[in-house]
Amino acid sequence: MPTNHSIAVVGGGLGGLAAACTLAARGHEVTLFERNSWVGGKAAVLHREGFRFDMGPTILTLPSVLQRIFAEAGREMSDYLELMPLDPQWRCFFEDETTLDLVADKEKMVSNIGSFAPGTLSGEGYRKWLNLSERLHDISDRYFFWKSIGGIKDMFDARRTFQPGTLGDVLAMRMGRTVAGTIRSFVSDERVCQMLDHFTQYVGSAPDASPAVLCGIGHMQTAEGIWYPKGGTRAVPEALAKLAIDLGVTIRTNTGVRRIITEKGRVSGLETDDGEVLHFGAVVANSDTVRTHRELLDEKSGQAFQVRRKYEPACSGVVLYLVLKKAYRHLLHHNFIFSRSPEEEFEYIYRKGEPAPDPTCYVCAPALTEPAVAPPGGEALYVLVHTPYLRPHQDWTRMLPAYRKVILNKLKKTGGLEDIEDRIVCEEALTPLDIHNRYHVLNGAIYGLASHGRFLGAFKPANRSPDIRGLYFAGGSAHPGPGMPMVLMSGWIAADTLTKDDPLSPDPDREGPRAKRAELAIST
Repeated sequence: MPTNHSIAVVGGGLGGLAAACTLAARGHEVTLFERNSWVGGKAAVLHREGFRFDMGPTILTLPSVLQRIFAEAGREMSDYLELMPLDPQWRCFFEDETTLDLVADKEKMVSNIGSFAPGTLSGEGYRKWLNLSERLHDISDRYFFWKSIGGIKDMFDARRTFQPGTLGDVLAMRMGRTVAGTIRSFVSDERVCQMLDHFTQYVGSAPDASPAVLCGIGHMQTAEGIWYPKGGTRAVPEALAKLAIDLGVTIRTNTGVRRIITEKGRVSGLETDDGEVLHFGAVVANSDTVRTHRELLDEKSGQAFQVRRKYEPACSGVVLYLVLKKAYRHLLHHNFIFSRSPEEEFEYIYRKGEPAPDPTCYVCAPALTEPAVAPPGGEALYVLVHTPYLRPHQDWTRMLPAYRKVILNKLKKTGGLEDIEDRIVCEEALTPLDIHNRYHVLNGAIYGLASHGRFLGAFKPANRSPDIRGLYFAGGSAHPGPGMPMVLMSGWIAADTLTKDDPLSPDPDREGPRAKRAELAIST
C-alpha cells in the first residue's frame, strides 16, 4: 500500500532533481525514475576530439534559486559546485557591424548606451526600463514565484485584492501590453531594443506576443548576474544528483515510466516500461505536462487538463556543436549575432512556422573562461538558432544541410567569423526532430510551452494538479516556466506544495529558508 512518505519523481531533469532533493531534505522517501542513462535532461554533455560541449542550457542566472535547494538540506552549495561570474554578460553583434556589450552595472550600461546611440536618449530610456523591470521582478517575487500558480486568480489573496498597494502592483504589470511594445515606449534605438527583446528568448517566445510582465527578466539577470559553473552547466545536475544521493534519494536511470496509476481521483503509483508496478503516496512529474496528460494518464484522468486550455509549444532550435582548431578572440563567453530584422525573424518563427531566412545566432565560446573545454588554442563553439516547433511537413534530415549554410553565412557576415569553415575540425548537430526524440518534449520545443498572450501568456500549468490528488508537476512546461532558474524553482514549488498538502508529512509545517537574495552568499 502507498504511504504518504514514499514519493516518486518521474524524470530526472533539473526540475525533477530539485524536487527530489527538497523532498528528501524534508524527510520523505524519494525514488527518481529517468528513462535516459543520465540525469539532468537537456543539461547533458557532448565530448568530441578532446573538446567538451554543454548540449543544452549554457546561461545560469538567479543562482539564489539553486542555493535555496542546497539550503533546504543545510548544505553549502560551494561544497558541491563552483560558480564563476561573467561580466560583460553578453556581446551583441548587429547588422550594421556595430557591437554592444551588456554589463550588469546599471549606470555603466546607461553610459555605454548613450555613447553607442548618441542623441537618441536610449541610455536614459534603458535606465527607466530597468527600473520598471525591477518593479516587475519584485511583483513576481511577491505574487508569482515560490508557489503553485495556474492562473491569475491564484496570484492574489481575495482579502487584499482591492487594497491600494495591490492595485498599484496590478497596474504596474501593464496587463494588455507586450514586452516589445513596453521596451519601445522607453528606448528609441532599434538595436538596443533588439538586445532587450531577447530576454524573452529565455522562455522561447516572441516579444511582440508576450506579456509585459516578462520585462522583469532583465532585472533578474542584471541583479544577480550571469554565472558559469566550473565544468559547464552539466556540473549543475551532477551537483544536484550528488546532493540527492547524500540525502538518500534512490535514482533509477534507464527506467522509463509507462503510466501513472490513479484510483478514485488520486495517484496510487506507477508502472515502468518493463511492467513493474510500484505504489507511491504521491508523484512529481518532471515530464512534459501536455504529454504527461496524453500519454501517462488514463483518458478520463487526463481529459480535464486537455479541455481546460489549449497550450502552444514554445520554439525549438538547431544547435551546432563546432570543434574549432583555432578560437575567435573577439568573442565573449556569451554572444548574440542579431538578425537584420526582429519583426521578420519572429514573423517566420512564431507565426509562419518556418525557419527565419536571416536568424539571430546565440554563440557560446567557453574556452576563454574554462580552458579545459578544448585543447590549447581551440574552441568548443556552441551555436543555437531558434526555429519553429516541429511541424508535420518539416523533414529536418533534409532541411539541415541548407539551413546550416544559412547559419554559417550569418556568423561570417554579421559576427565576423569569416573563415569559420576553415577552422571546423568536426561537428555535431541537434535539430527540432532530434530534440523531440531525445528529450521527449512536445513537438521538439526547447522551452516547454510558449508565453504568448497579453493577459495569460505568463501562466503555465500549476505545480499541483487540480484534477488528480497527489500529482504534482515540475519542469519548463509547468509554473513558473522555462529557463534554468525557473525550472529549478518549479521543482522546489512542487516539493513545497506537496509537503504542505500532506497532513502526514514528516515535517508538514516546514517551508524551507526564505532568505532574501541579498542575504544569500554566492561563492565566487
